Amino acid sequence: MSKIDLSACPVCSKIKIENEEAFLEDLKYSIKAHPKNELIIRQGDVCDALYMLMVGSVKTEMITDNGNVLGIEIIKAPRPLAPAFLFSDNNHFPVDVTSLEEVEIMKIPKAEILRLMTTNLDFMSSFMTHNANRTQFLTNRLQLLSIKTIKGKIAHFLLENSPGEGKPFEINRNQTELADFFGVARPSLARSISEMVQEGIIEVNKKKYTILHSKALRELLV
Repeated sequence: MSKIDLSACPVCSKIKIENEEAFLEDLKYSIKAHPKNELIIRQGDVCDALYMLMVGSVKTEMITDNGNVLGIEIIKAPRPLAPAFLFSDNNHFPVDVTSLEEVEIMKIPKAEILRLMTTNLDFMSSFMTHNANRTQFLTNRLQLLSIKTIKGKIAHFLLENSPGEGKPFEINRNQTELADFFGVARPSLARSISEMVQEGIIEVNKKKYTILHSKALRELLV
């Protein structure tokens, strides 16, 4: 098993560093390794434990009612996977989870999470804070999906991720992954990005983007 850095994981971020070893010794869990491109969790699987991505990265995708694949996000370790659904009445995973490289996943039974919450207030606080932050992420995701035009989706995404006008920043997705994330066809996305570059709104150099005209981007949010 790879070395675990609890302080880097959102649901364990408030646990005192000096207590990590004792915390792990007292914890009931299992670790499983998965190769690259393996479907680890299928949309609709029962969520009866907390799945913690400890090593590597995964992508999450949702199959819509009409059969389209919608990319949700790329998750890098260390991060929990859909922790809020562990305590949902409808405790089924809302997405497919596929490994992008070799990964290790820690699985902690629901009963053990409940025990931790009653015996470790730092853990409970971190768990609740993380789930609240995830609610904000999903709200932003819904806002993005509600935008009708491709340029509007691009504008929303860039404005959310940019450090500011004129400051280059890297997007850790290629155009195929971005198209999946937006739920659009890749050629249409590529054409829209090219047009925005030609219009002088943004600048693109491989995976690095620079916003040149913030006001013009905001006008696309329709």
